[in-house]
Amino acid sequence: GASGNEEASQEDEEEDSVSNDQTEPPAKRVRLDDPAKEGESQEEAEEAGREEKEPVERKRARGQNKSRPCMKPNHYEKSRLCPSVTQGCAEKCYFGSRCRFLHDIDEYMAVKPADLGQNCVLFETFGKCIYGVTCRFAQAHLGDGYQNIINMDLAKQWEGKSLVRNNLSKDLQNQLRKKKFSFEKADEYLRRLAKPHGNEVPNCTAPEEDPGDSSCPMDALEGSPIKTVGPVTDEDIIKLRPCEKKKLEIQGKLYLAPLTTCGNLPFRRICKRFGADVTCGEMAVCTNLLQGQSSEWALLKRHHTEDIFGVQLEGAFPDTMTKCAELLNKTIEVDFVDINVGCPIDLIYKKGGGCALMTRSNKFEQIVRGMNLVLDVPLTVKIRTGVQEKINVAHKIIPKIREWGASMVTLHGRSREQRYTKVADWDYIAECAKIASPMPLFGNGDILSYEDANRAVQMGVSGIMIARGALIKPWIFTEIKEQRHWDISSSERFDILKDFTNYGLEHWGSDTQGVEKTRKFLLEWLSFLCRYIPVGLLEHLPQKINERPPYYMGRDYVETLMASQNVDDWIKISELLLGPVPTSFTFLPKHKANSYR
Repeated sequence: GASGNEEASQEDEEEDSVSNDQTEPPAKRVRLDDPAKEGESQEEAEEAGREEKEPVERKRARGQNKSRPCMKPNHYEKSRLCPSVTQGCAEKCYFGSRCRFLHDIDEYMAVKPADLGQNCVLFETFGKCIYGVTCRFAQAHLGDGYQNIINMDLAKQWEGKSLVRNNLSKDLQNQLRKKKFSFEKADEYLRRLAKPHGNEVPNCTAPEEDPGDSSCPMDALEGSPIKTVGPVTDEDIIKLRPCEKKKLEIQGKLYLAPLTTCGNLPFRRICKRFGADVTCGEMAVCTNLLQGQSSEWALLKRHHTEDIFGVQLEGAFPDTMTKCAELLNKTIEVDFVDINVGCPIDLIYKKGGGCALMTRSNKFEQIVRGMNLVLDVPLTVKIRTGVQEKINVAHKIIPKIREWGASMVTLHGRSREQRYTKVADWDYIAECAKIASPMPLFGNGDILSYEDANRAVQMGVSGIMIARGALIKPWIFTEIKEQRHWDISSSERFDILKDFTNYGLEHWGSDTQGVEKTRKFLLEWLSFLCRYIPVGLLEHLPQKINERPPYYMGRDYVETLMASQNVDDWIKISELLLGPVPTSFTFLPKHKANSYR
């Protein structure tokens, strides 16, 4: 999911008009004037117009912000309380003599930033806040001597229950770091792959018309430490036949796309509440998962409200992807695994992953067959129309993906070169949907209203995936299901942000680090939310995803603030929810591919 939005500052007069005008201006219709010529995005049109007036260096601001300022509040490191003290084990510090954190609570309280409110969402929800004295809402649950108060009745209700699944255990992390995790199925597949078979990829799928046959050929056990005599039995190889695999029944359902950075667990909870049927974790890099990186494993976490949930993997080689699939098959709880063959960013593409797999047919086949072999859940694939703008190749690849064993394909109606700058090609998606049958094909691209969704379904796709449309207005799922335009008020939208903040504090923590992480992801999301134009202000319905309004005033101050393209105003919204930002705080969205002035 590419992100994109506004630069950090605008003209002072414009900023003052948003910040200081607290009165309610009269409602005014917003006219969306010819946002883009056919086949040309507004961003490109404006960029072309600026090239003559501004230096070439302007172009460097486009795309991913690789050198954006780090937002981690480093100065808190010197004033953090040691985790051993927070968890009541002060006599035994985890870090020993190397510990650089504070161990004296009085000393910590003297430098701790002021509390942000009187109500702690963790204490009110679970009866206990595990962050204790370090919580930024600690006054809600601290007694005399900084003792952490516990609501025993409420805490007992949650005892032994886990709202979030797919956590990385220390034992599993150690196995991965010491390379002691066993990959029996993957190793067997890779051994057969290494044998000289020309260009043929081993296919371990028994023909459905003869279910009595073994699911793998006899020579599959060559080189195995287990010697067999006679026919291969279930004790030798246990492999689910296609007819025994769990089915993915999601035709006609609304699928929230796996969105890098913004598609985090708190955001998915918001979308589930508004009617998203299928959710998927953010893209996870298989090599990082195999190394036991905690930050990468965090992308696999699943909230208990996510009833149909999958994870998306990115990788370029059959060995790492197949091993990673087997690892996840054994250790986490998911309904499907998706391969990202649509990521356009250079970092992934140049290593042979993402869109590059569409040009590496042999490796692509080996990855799909291998992952399908080791998984007990369905395998899906997300692709683009192709790599080059005017050369569509998806229609050639989709039948092969079906043959290799994938259960479903999602097609994003743009090429890698187009990124997000052109309108999605739904005619081509419809053509590919016919070719894919009987395998389901989901369409993805430019869905921002129930009319867009209806047109997409009429194209013959099995379902629709919604990405940026959900970031701009997460209530789009409700609009599609109820077939209406929701003129949502600014107070209702602010309540959504408040819920996201609470979910974030619950997920990332209510201490200073958790608060700032919640703020970071809130600001990333606000860089999309500002693109929503209230229905009551539109001259023509519905809003299109590539339309850009002129600067306008909302029906109240909060609505005007939410419509601002100025990052300073996004920060103001975050301060209304999470208190003042740290000293010298700066923010730039992770991606600027769709930024506009």
